Amino acid sequence: MSETKSLIAYYSRAGNNYVGGKIVNIPVGNTEVVAKMIQKLTGSDIFRIDTIKVYPAGYHETTDVAKQELRQNARPELSGHVGNMAEYNVIYLGYPNWWGTMPMAVLTFLEEYDFSGKTMIPFCTHEGSGMGRSESDLRKLCPAARVLPGLPIVGGSVHGAEVEIANWLKKLHDFL
Repeated sequence: MSETKSLIAYYSRAGNNYVGGKIVNIPVGNTEVVAKMIQKLTGSDIFRIDTIKVYPAGYHETTDVAKQELRQNARPELSGHVGNMAEYNVIYLGYPNWWGTMPMAVLTFLEEYDFSGKTMIPFCTHEGSGMGRSESDLRKLCPAARVLPGLPIVGGSVHGAEVEIANWLKKLHDFL
């Protein structure tokens, strides 16, 4: 295999979030914290998946919008794009678990590029629902990609998760 070049693409939401059974205001989204830890450990390039239309500030209002997007199979328009996706062999894909899967903005991102022959490595933050069905959804959306085992991290524990992330990355190294 030629030299591996990797990208961390992630969606994250700061502000009012559900953490440890309470709604709290977090300055940096949990998934972004994990994405930056992976970047520190791997040296990968990083890309933040963002929507043009901003979600509401309130946690419950955002979950209502997310549930409606899921029901409608919506594809929110993204504010940025990866211009050189063909250069990457490995894509770390991060997202919060919303309603059992990844936010619909992540599906917009996945449908924008051809991931044939690439290695996809999902990671998600959650408050008790793990990866949900997001790995199987990823396999359906990117059937010509190789999807490695994902890492679910409880959102309230992301700041202490560097060892867990490093151990997961070491296990994945054999697959790369």
